[in-house]
Amino acid sequence: MSTLQKNIAKPVRLWLLAGVVMVFFQVVIGGVTRLTDSGLSITEWAVIQGTLPPLNEAEWLEAFEKYQVAAKKQFETLHADMALSEFKVIFFWEYAHRLWARLMGFVFLFPFLWFLWKKQLPGWLLRRLGIVIVLAALAAVFGWIMVASGLNNDSRTWVSAYKLIIHLGIATTLFGYLFWTWLRADQPETADSGLGGLRRFGWVVALVLFVQIIFGGLMAGMRAGLIHPYFPVFVEGNRFWEALSAPTTAGIDQIVDYEPYLFVKAVVQILHRSTAWILSGLIIFFFLKMKKHTISSRLKLGGNLLVFMLLVQFLLGVFTVINSIGRIPLLWGVVHQAGALLLLAVVLFVNYQFTQRKTA
Repeated sequence: MSTLQKNIAKPVRLWLLAGVVMVFFQVVIGGVTRLTDSGLSITEWAVIQGTLPPLNEAEWLEAFEKYQVAAKKQFETLHADMALSEFKVIFFWEYAHRLWARLMGFVFLFPFLWFLWKKQLPGWLLRRLGIVIVLAALAAVFGWIMVASGLNNDSRTWVSAYKLIIHLGIATTLFGYLFWTWLRADQPETADSGLGGLRRFGWVVALVLFVQIIFGGLMAGMRAGLIHPYFPVFVEGNRFWEALSAPTTAGIDQIVDYEPYLFVKAVVQILHRSTAWILSGLIIFFFLKMKKHTISSRLKLGGNLLVFMLLVQFLLGVFTVINSIGRIPLLWGVVHQAGALLLLAVVLFVNYQFTQRKTA
């Protein structure tokens, strides 16, 4: 048994896995928050005081009034006839998103202190956990920066899509980094470390997948799926091509202030759809390259899961698009985002099998 394996006790490995699961659900809850227009319902970043929701009718009315003022554009455009009971629903999702973040902090802190006291955290793991803390803090800060971009802004019905993808990108990086940390703790030795060519190609796949996740964030943040809810792209395509050819030039002002411009949203949809096809081709090619080698049972499992999750995620994307009529479908949109993280986890699991681990 390697030194690394002896240093990582089972409770520590389970704790790391629990962290991965909690980050996964935090991103999923964030997706629900975005698709239900809930992100602007809490107008203040009260880290301590915000732990408790409104507790009586007067406090609920005060919170509702703050929303109507601070998110005036969204309220008047999307929710002008909203009742207090409906406001409580969107408040719930944003509150759940913030409360889950606080819960993650507690789940991390107290076991961390215990394992540190018991000297069950080796140096390499402490260093990686330090980076996890930095990523989590950045995600929280950029989460508020994202929300603030939609408050007291008369030109926006929601948050800035560009700040949204920064928040999503950090959260995705946190998920992937923590998942890799758990893999390193749970599987210190790998049997496929000699396949360097496959390792390099695997990281190309991971990079393209990360870019695709960012494009998906732009799709959601700009509501780009609404302008052409058809698959394939040439079905009922006249409206789509008209949107693409609407302006003679695409200036920086149009790209920044994208809400009135269908052209920008059409380009984002083209990018997301095109990258889906590129990613599919890369993963299938990657799988076929693995089949040509003698590989471990873990890598065989990873390869099969990779193709399965690719198919599932592609179909989820299609169903999300074709059901984006009037608004992005909540169920399909959230499951599609969850599928992206699961696909990322499988890609990382496969890539990890090519990693040569040290024993200390």
